[in-house]
Amino acid sequence: MLLVNCERDDICPESTPTTPNLIITSFDVSIQENKKNMFDVTIKGEGVDQFLEDYKKVTTDSIVLPLNTATNSVVYKIYTNSTIDNNGTPADESDDIVTGNLDTVTVNYTTEQVYVSRACGYKTVFKDVSITVDTNNWIQFIQPVNNPQSVEDEKATHFKLFH
Repeated sequence: MLLVNCERDDICPESTPTTPNLIITSFDVSIQENKKNMFDVTIKGEGVDQFLEDYKKVTTDSIVLPLNTATNSVVYKIYTNSTIDNNGTPADESDDIVTGNLDTVTVNYTTEQVYVSRACGYKTVFKDVSITVDTNNWIQFIQPVNNPQSVEDEKATHFKLFH
């Protein structure tokens, strides 16, 4: 008979922070201390067929973007006032045509592995994070909350987007 017991520290609690996402909150460019909703937001990663989960024609004042732990940059296409033509194939997002106000943003960063615990292993944190807007159709500018900006948790805004 084989008995297996887990030590208390052999199980990584769900409450343990893992690799964080980038949080961007939008503000009114005219009254910069006021948050401002973005309407009908649709987001796609460059070179990805599917929409970013939870961002298909939504209204929100903040967005949460995953960063790639295997690279030093990611590119997102962020549409406001978007419309989506499913091209007659509602189950297949790869051929959907998105229109609206499009801005393409590039997020650059360096990665660092941080030891969490024996049970949880490592998480990645992102250092020297910067964002550039490639088109400026609706985004006026984006600024970091801290300089240099790092992304180590998901409890607070990392960047402010003004539109």
